[in-house]
Amino acid sequence: MAMAAVGEEQEETTAAASRGAMHHQRVLINISGLRFETQLGTLNQFPDTLLGDPDKRMRYFDPLRNEYFFDRNRPSFDGILYFYQSGGKLRRPVNVSIDVFADEIRFYQLGKEAMERFREDEGFIKEEQKPLPRNEFQRQVWLIFEYPESSGSARAIAIVSVLVILISIITFCLETLPEFRDEREMPVPLPPQIRGLNGTAGDSQPMQPPSSLSDPFFIIETTCVIWFTFELLVRFFACPSKPEFSRNIMNIIDIVAIIPYFITLGTELAHEQQQPGTSSSNGGGGQQQAMSLAILRVIRLVRVFRIFKLSRHSKGLQILGQTLKASMRELGLLIFFLFIGVILFSSAVYFAEADDPESHFSSIPDAFWWAVVTMTTVGYGDMRPVTVGGKIVGSLCAIAGVLTIALPVPVIVSNFNYFYHRETDHEEQAILKDEHSSAQGSTAGGDAKRRSSKNSLNKSVVHLENSEGFNNGTSSLEKTNIKAKSNVDLRKSLYALCLDTSRETDL
Repeated sequence: MAMAAVGEEQEETTAAASRGAMHHQRVLINISGLRFETQLGTLNQFPDTLLGDPDKRMRYFDPLRNEYFFDRNRPSFDGILYFYQSGGKLRRPVNVSIDVFADEIRFYQLGKEAMERFREDEGFIKEEQKPLPRNEFQRQVWLIFEYPESSGSARAIAIVSVLVILISIITFCLETLPEFRDEREMPVPLPPQIRGLNGTAGDSQPMQPPSSLSDPFFIIETTCVIWFTFELLVRFFACPSKPEFSRNIMNIIDIVAIIPYFITLGTELAHEQQQPGTSSSNGGGGQQQAMSLAILRVIRLVRVFRIFKLSRHSKGLQILGQTLKASMRELGLLIFFLFIGVILFSSAVYFAEADDPESHFSSIPDAFWWAVVTMTTVGYGDMRPVTVGGKIVGSLCAIAGVLTIALPVPVIVSNFNYFYHRETDHEEQAILKDEHSSAQGSTAGGDAKRRSSKNSLNKSVVHLENSEGFNNGTSSLEKTNIKAKSNVDLRKSLYALCLDTSRETDL
């Protein structure tokens, strides 16, 4: 028993020594002619990576030089090797660009976690996870109506939605043309004070305008609103969170864009019900109608906000919205600077022009408009200084306006470039992911083809050996010599194939 225990201890000691020797074994890595040397245990800390997995790195092994050869970017490998030496810390070399180092991270298969840490260290904002409904049917409906890039049907829905928005905006603009304008919205002249000039003037009744419910523009508007309402209700019932959906600014715009239609519809129906019993000689009714038309025009103006619905399907508008949201501080400074300049220069131009009878500035608040137009370098010319002092103040106002606007603009442009490059980088990553998946599929197919061709080659060699042996004679000695020669040639050819560095082989 004592001898067995001593033997087991010796075996454990030997195994531990062999593991320690393997851990401290040196490994040579050749990166495009630049050699790096590290220990095998350093690479084995991350077995899921390219250098940490023996099966993955074996295809890059050169048996003649006893090293691993990679035809990759040499300066980037300093950061890759530091990842293994530091236990997972990733540092990009200064002389390597972000996109090149990101490609090296993908090639050496350091993992998604390392890529996310690298992006955070470089200042990229971590993308928020898109919440999805738990129900399968609701998830599919939500993806179709909310994310156009998710499927072909979602793209079709997005195209239909964009077309309906464009039709609605075009209709909103065309119905204001004089030839298409509603007669009830035309300016109504005041009734003559004396109706008895003609004997028949008071007898004629005004012709009633046609109902707007049968107007073609109203029918088109009704069709568009039906689609907008259907889309909003479907997205509301399929959304993962009703409170978040209600607080979203884009959904609020969708609701505001369809409310004017229902107000207009209710007004038209009420007008048609009151029309038969309305007296034409009632002056109060005309004033009430004019007031209702003024309110109706203001409500219809809200329909123009439908153009913001295009931002749901336009990356450019989304980037612009994100830029404005991130630049609110700079925009506030711009408005504050303009406010100070308007107060100063409107006061100065008023007192400079106060003694001139031809002055356009009757008060300081009246000069606010001139100061805003001058500081923004628009210059309508409806108000202008006429004295020498007023012209000097106007010149200083224009110069100060240019400087005031130019100061915050670079920060806003920088924010726009940041969001634009982040969006393009996201699209490039999606394209690379698709290419990588397709490349993996083609590589698997190529490996299967190579295995099948190798098997067919071995079968043909065996068949050739048998046929040659059968044709050359019946002597068993001759057959043995032919097989031995063919096996030697086959081994030589396989060895030459392994030494060929111009092709990729599995050793």
